Amino acid sequence: MDIKELLEDKAKKAKEKTEILSQWLLHEPPFLLTLMEYAAKAKDPDKASCIEAIEWATRIKPGIATKVCLAFVGTNLSAKAPRVKWESAKVIANIAPLFPGSMKSIVPALLNNSEHPGTVVRWSAAYALAAITKLNTGLNKELVPAMEAICLREEKNSIRKIYQEAIGRKKQPACR
Repeated sequence: MDIKELLEDKAKKAKEKTEILSQWLLHEPPFLLTLMEYAAKAKDPDKASCIEAIEWATRIKPGIATKVCLAFVGTNLSAKAPRVKWESAKVIANIAPLFPGSMKSIVPALLNNSEHPGTVVRWSAAYALAAITKLNTGLNKELVPAMEAICLREEKNSIRKIYQEAIGRKKQPACR
C-alpha cells in the first residue's frame, strides 16, 4: 500500500491513517522525503494528514527530521488551510532543538500566525515560539519582546500561559 492508497482508503479513519504514516516514518526514516513530496502536491486535507504524521513521528524521534523537512514545514506555515499551519508549527516545536541556527527564517511566519483568528493556529504558533525561545539563541533579543506584546493582546489564557512560561516567571506580570 502506498500513501495515495492509504489516504483514499474509506475503510480507515483519519486518525488511523495518520498513525500508519507515522509508523512508516519511524520504521523507515528515508520515507520522510517521499511523504513530503506527496504532501507538496496533495490537497490541503491530505497535506495536513501527512504533516500531522510527521509531527507524531518527530515527537517520538525528532532525529528523523532533516533541514529539508524544516524548510517544508516552514513554508507551510503560510498555507491557507489552518490545519496545515498548526501541524507545521507543531513539527517545528519538535525539531527546533536540532536546528537552532535555522530558526531565524521560521520566526516571522510564526509571529504572523500568532495573529491568526483560529485559536489552534495561535496556540501552535505559541508552542513553536516557546520551543525556539528555550533554545536561548540570539533570536531571544527580539523574540522575547515580541512574545510579551503578543501575550498582552492574547485573549486565551491557555495561549498566554505558553508565552508566560517561555518568557520566564519574573516577567509574567507583563502578560496581564
